[in-house]
Amino acid sequence: MVKVLVPSGALGLNYDKQALARGIAARPDIIAIDGGSTDSGPSYLGRGVSKYARSSTKIEWAGLMEARAQASCPLLIGTAGTCGTDSAVDWMLDITREIAAEQGRPVKIAVLRSSQDAKEMAEAFDQGRISPLPNAPEIDAGTFASCTNIVALAGVEQITAALATGADIVIAGRTTDTAIIAALPLREGCHAGGAWHGAKIGECGALCATNPQSGVILIDFDAEGFTVTPLADGAQATPHTVSAHMLYENSDPFILHEPGGHLDVTQARYAALDARSVRVTGSEWVPSDRYTVKLEGARGAGFQTVVMALIRDPHYVAHAEEWADDIIQKCSAKVRDRLGADPDDFTIEIRIIGKTASFGTLETNHDLPPEVGAIGIVTAKTEALSQEVGKLLNPYLLHHPLTVEEEVPTFAFLFSPPEMYRGQTYEFVLNHVLQLDDPMDAFSLEVHEVG
Repeated sequence: MVKVLVPSGALGLNYDKQALARGIAARPDIIAIDGGSTDSGPSYLGRGVSKYARSSTKIEWAGLMEARAQASCPLLIGTAGTCGTDSAVDWMLDITREIAAEQGRPVKIAVLRSSQDAKEMAEAFDQGRISPLPNAPEIDAGTFASCTNIVALAGVEQITAALATGADIVIAGRTTDTAIIAALPLREGCHAGGAWHGAKIGECGALCATNPQSGVILIDFDAEGFTVTPLADGAQATPHTVSAHMLYENSDPFILHEPGGHLDVTQARYAALDARSVRVTGSEWVPSDRYTVKLEGARGAGFQTVVMALIRDPHYVAHAEEWADDIIQKCSAKVRDRLGADPDDFTIEIRIIGKTASFGTLETNHDLPPEVGAIGIVTAKTEALSQEVGKLLNPYLLHHPLTVEEEVPTFAFLFSPPEMYRGQTYEFVLNHVLQLDDPMDAFSLEVHEVG
C-alpha cells in the first residue's frame, strides 16, 4: 500500500492545518501538491511567472516542508510557479532555499525541468514528431520561434526518475496534474488503473469531497484500487462526489489521456466504506503504442489598453450592443484617419458586462439589468499605439449618443484617468503532442544539496 497526502488543489490556495496534521499522523509515503495550471490564461506561461503571491507561497511551502520533515517522506510539487517554466522552477527553488536556511534543516532537492528549446521543437515538427490535438491551431516551424515560452507536460516516468534520486523535495516544471500523485504508487506496483484514477480524483485535493475548500485528502493505493479520505472536519467523500470528479476539466467522463496511454473508468465501481471514505476498484490503464507528451506554448499577442464606463440610462442599457458597435466603427475609422494605422495593427472591442460579456450572441437571458459596464479593449502591435487608441476611445465611452438626433449623454468612468494600460498580452499557440523515443528526452534532471 502507498499513502499519498494531498494538502490542497494548488500551492497558494491554502490548506487546513489541522487536517494536514491528521495526514502527517497517518504516516504518508509522499506529500504531493500541484503548483498551478493554465486556468488563468496564457500570460503566466508567456511571462514565465507565478500567479500566486510569493509571500503566500512561501508561508504555505514552509508549512509543507515542516510536514515533510515530521512525516519523514518526500515532498513533491508539480507545475511549479503556476506555469512550470524554468524561470518559475528557479523561483520555487529560491523560495525553498530560503526556507531551508530559516528552518535550519539540510535538504536534498531534485529539480525536473520542462522548458523546451524553440529551435529543437521546430526540428521535431519538421521531422513529423509533433502532431495536433483536436481543435489545435494551425502552426508551422516558425510558430515555435514566436513563443516566449514552451513547456512539455511530464508524466509519471519523469517524476519517477526524480524520486529515484532519493531527494527530500522534488520541484518539477510543467507536469500533468495526475503524474505527481500516480508516480509513487505505480513505482511500488500498485494497481495501474487505480493509481491513475486515484490521481485524477485527488488532483484538486478536497474538490472531490463535500467540503471542497478544506483541501487536505489522503489516498491509499493498493493492488486492486484506491481509497480516498478527506481529512478536514465535516468533509466527506461520497460515491457521487468522487465519481463526479472525472467530469472536471475532462471532455470524456470515462477516458483520461496521459503520457504513455489512457485511463478507462467505464467499469469503475465506487463504494462508501463509511461516512467519510470511498473505495474505488475496476479502473483500467491502457498503454499506448507510442509515448507522447503535450506541449504548451504562448507568445505575445499585442499591447493592451482598457477603458471602462458604467451605463444606467435604461435607453442605453437596452441598446448597449448597438451603441457599442457604432463606437467601434467610428473610433476605428478615426484611428485609421488620424494615426494612419493599418487595420491589421489594432483591434477595438467593447464588451457589455451584465448582458453579453460572457457568451456574446449565445446569451439566452435577455432580462435588462439596472446598469451595465462597457469595457473597451484596445489591442495593438505597439504599446504607444495601444495607448493612443485608448485615448481616442475615451470620449466615445463618455459621451457617445445612440443616434445623431439624441442629446449628448454622459456616462461614468470608474477611474480618472480611465485608461488602464495592461502592457504586453499573450496567447496560447500550441495544443499539440511531441513523440519521444525516451520519456526523458525532452526533460532534464538536476540535484541540489542545501544546508
